[in-house]
Amino acid sequence: MPEWNTTIGLSAASYWALAAVLLIGVPHGGLDAAVARRVGWPKGLLPWLGFHLLYIGLAAAVAWLWWLYPLISLVFFLFISALHFGSSDIRQIQSPFSLPASLPLICHGGLVTIAIPALQQDAVQPLFSALIGADNSFWLLKQIDHLLLPWVLALFAYCIYTVYQPRWRGSLIMLLVFVVAAWRLPPLVSFALYFCLWHSRNHMLRIWRSISLQDRPRSARETVIYSVLAYAVAALYFFLQTGGSWTANLSMTPALLQLTFIGLAALTVPHMVLIDFIHGQREHHD
Repeated sequence: MPEWNTTIGLSAASYWALAAVLLIGVPHGGLDAAVARRVGWPKGLLPWLGFHLLYIGLAAAVAWLWWLYPLISLVFFLFISALHFGSSDIRQIQSPFSLPASLPLICHGGLVTIAIPALQQDAVQPLFSALIGADNSFWLLKQIDHLLLPWVLALFAYCIYTVYQPRWRGSLIMLLVFVVAAWRLPPLVSFALYFCLWHSRNHMLRIWRSISLQDRPRSARETVIYSVLAYAVAALYFFLQTGGSWTANLSMTPALLQLTFIGLAALTVPHMVLIDFIHGQREHHD
């Protein structure tokens, strides 16, 4: 793991944004056990334990690999985030991995992974530096900058596409709103607005509606329990990494960034396997 950059200073709005991502991001994945049951995971104590061990083991493996190979891990995280965010944004309109959805998938997937870092390079560089080191951060942002023009051209084509395909207009308008936010607001704030108000909200509503009425009480209890446990682990990690400092000072900022984004990466991989591929295929066939 690279040395932390201890000179990072964030605005109050950025700290609130990180808090919102942590508070809302954890419950956002709290329905995964219910999703597993819906797609046919066997009932009983041993299958229940097996699911949780597999889920936690995969998340721990991602965190461990990030510790060993931070640059490769962040590149991988950005790639799977593009697929996950993009597919979630458009799933209610059409299967995201079908040919007609290719252009919308690219455009929606590029919001967080291309638009925010490319439009706010000076602000994103110290954030990436805390995750992968300064040299790797400069290199990665340069590569992302090369993708900005192709992505903008794709976005322009998406606008033309909606002239002939009106059902995509609502999603396009929301995407353009968040692009403006990415251009005008600090990167953590624009990411939190998208993640909390759009992605997590839509995801949880879609999954909740897919759960049977009989299973909803259990699913709600599981979400609360998983969230409380995750918050406790996060608090312990933060406490240990900052030497017991709980105040918002410059020295604790890298620990908070690592907790947020490495934690997101670790949880996104099992969450994405379950939601985008297994459950997504089930929704498509239904």
